[in-house]
Amino acid sequence: MPSIGPTELIVVLVLALLILGPKRLPGAGRSLGRGMREFKDSLTGGADRTERLTATGAETDDRERPTQSTS
Repeated sequence: MPSIGPTELIVVLVLALLILGPKRLPGAGRSLGRGMREFKDSLTGGADRTERLTATGAETDDRERPTQSTS
């Protein structure tokens, strides 16, 4: 299977920019990254990653935290 070189990568990125536009491209990249991460976690067992993140104090998911009111 041939590898993807820099020229092919540039062509793919330019096509994505033309198709999606500059406003929707970052959101599409984020959702692609999340999907790849969820797929990888489902194959390898996401519990290991969750335990590492909780031990370091990092967030375990990408959802927004509820805001606390100070009234």
